[in-house]
Amino acid sequence: MQIERDKAVTFHYSLSDSDGNRIDTSRGREPQAYLHGHGNLLPALEEQLAGRTAGETLSVTLPPAQAYGERRDGAIARVPIKHLATQGKLAPGQVVGVREARGLRRAVVAKVGKFNADVDFNHPLAGQTLVFDIEIMAVRDATAEEIGHGHAHGEGGHRH
Repeated sequence: MQIERDKAVTFHYSLSDSDGNRIDTSRGREPQAYLHGHGNLLPALEEQLAGRTAGETLSVTLPPAQAYGERRDGAIARVPIKHLATQGKLAPGQVVGVREARGLRRAVVAKVGKFNADVDFNHPLAGQTLVFDIEIMAVRDATAEEIGHGHAHGEGGHRH
């Protein structure tokens, strides 16, 4: 069965930067699951998976524009610590939630002061060329519930 819209797919991956430094892997855990055609993956990665079948392996290199974008210098802001959704002592490199009118927004702490913190709203992988090494484990028809919810359920996917 080929990967196409409304197929539930499970895969293992290793993610590295362009120098070969491993950033993350699903190996040693459950495979990642997603519902193809529903925006659950980076669009360029999902495009590379289309038409593939269980058992295939592939390596996909994505430049920043196809991954998490270029780093934006203007994405660093000074925020009152009381606006951060975190407990305990803050440290540079820590991922925090910043309370905004529309909800929480993720950011990385760049610098900590007594009353404020400088936070970086760039995605932590922004500006990097990323290499995904993928092994497709299974492809199946998605259930009506998964299609209605817009994501895969069960092992490696979203659980309700």
